[in-house]
Amino acid sequence: MNIYLIALLLYSIFLMALGIVMSRKVKNSSDFLVAGRSLGTGRLFATFLAANIGAGSTVGATGIGYRMGMSAWWWVGSACIGTFLLSQFFGPKLWTIAKEHGLATLQDFLEFRYNKAVKAIIAVLFCFGALAILAGQLIAISWILNTVAAIPKWEGCLIGGVVAIVYCTAGGMMSSSFVNMFELAVTMSGLLLAVPFALHSVGGWGHMHDLVLANTGSAEKTAALFSMTGAGSKQLLAWIAILVPSFIVSPGLVQKVYGARDIKAVRQGVALNSLGQAIFAFVPAVLGLCAFATMPHLANPELALPSAMKALLPPWLGVWTLASIFSAELSATDAILFMLSTSLAVDLYKTFLNPGVPQQKLLWVSRLASVGAGIAGILLATVLPSIIQAVSIFYGLIAVVLFVPVVAGLYSRRVLATAAITSIFAALAATLLTIRLTHGTGVGVLSPQAIGILTAAVVMIGFRILSPSAVAETVSKKEAVS
Repeated sequence: MNIYLIALLLYSIFLMALGIVMSRKVKNSSDFLVAGRSLGTGRLFATFLAANIGAGSTVGATGIGYRMGMSAWWWVGSACIGTFLLSQFFGPKLWTIAKEHGLATLQDFLEFRYNKAVKAIIAVLFCFGALAILAGQLIAISWILNTVAAIPKWEGCLIGGVVAIVYCTAGGMMSSSFVNMFELAVTMSGLLLAVPFALHSVGGWGHMHDLVLANTGSAEKTAALFSMTGAGSKQLLAWIAILVPSFIVSPGLVQKVYGARDIKAVRQGVALNSLGQAIFAFVPAVLGLCAFATMPHLANPELALPSAMKALLPPWLGVWTLASIFSAELSATDAILFMLSTSLAVDLYKTFLNPGVPQQKLLWVSRLASVGAGIAGILLATVLPSIIQAVSIFYGLIAVVLFVPVVAGLYSRRVLATAAITSIFAALAATLLTIRLTHGTGVGVLSPQAIGILTAAVVMIGFRILSPSAVAETVSKKEAVS
């Protein structure tokens, strides 16, 4: 057994123990679901950034950097734009409504704003999408363990899943917010240290440019790799269309907003997270280029980050940075597992099966749902081939079905449940049809997901124009939202 594997196993045991200890603070379902609405600016910032620096923004984004160079900034950078908009515009309104009406999930808001049918549709679609991104996080963990100890993919997925299940199931958001603060310190320190050491290992920025030029054999291709827009406007707009809306209306992030102490914590904590994402976005892009410069023939680009950690860094820092990547994947896995368990427990079980469920029983159901969702994610992770494919399924689905109904519900009194439901299915149909007809490339500069979002907006506007008198039936409820 090597030093890298020993370090990761000890770190995993520590995180599980920390989660179990912090679970003693959980007294009821409110503590588990929204941390008793007690998160100040610092804890909200930490739990947000720890959740957002996951498989897609570390292992996956470094794989993009390996293939597309500095353009990989836009993968995390687009998410940073979305969370900034959430912090200043959407988050404060959602927090106020949740506080006044005791909401625990984004789907609760959809029921409050529209009806139970909208909530049920979104909850079911969300569960399928969330399982995909959960699988993506576990795949990333498996790649790390495969790189450091040749552990098979399925075993790596199992190890990561078990660790996340233990500390998420123990204490929900309450314990996760504390564990995330520790994980964030490990993640950011390790990965930020990795950049200068990796650049030094390849001989500096100029020598790295020469190595990349030698590997590509083309000055034009090399220039594109070192350009922030080298991937092309169509690719960048596709990322923006998927990730900006997703990070505004992601159920997991909105639920973290609900856990804030007040509106000031929402504005400051989430905005600081956005700044952290903008700075961090350069890390996977640079490390991806370092990996390509020294290891141009990797069979799997998503092995670029863990491979670079072993090959380009001194052993002491290699252990630290591999632990930081592992930490990032675990914190994001925990966040997604938490999203899934609360959606299953609150949005489906409580809403449709047992509306009068006592808080203690709901807490037990939430923990059971966490275990079940974790097992399902482990099984799916063994089947899906790549991280970016897995997380793209989630982000694309969230952006297409949620963005327009949530934004319209927040800012307009004149949108009814029928319009929301129709827009959801119209957006899904348009997206799937575009993927089918264009083989996933989209039309012009518009990706299939962008076309889906635009379709939902057109449907919403169409209902407003064609059925203006129907608004009277729900004006009283919508006035509470305005």
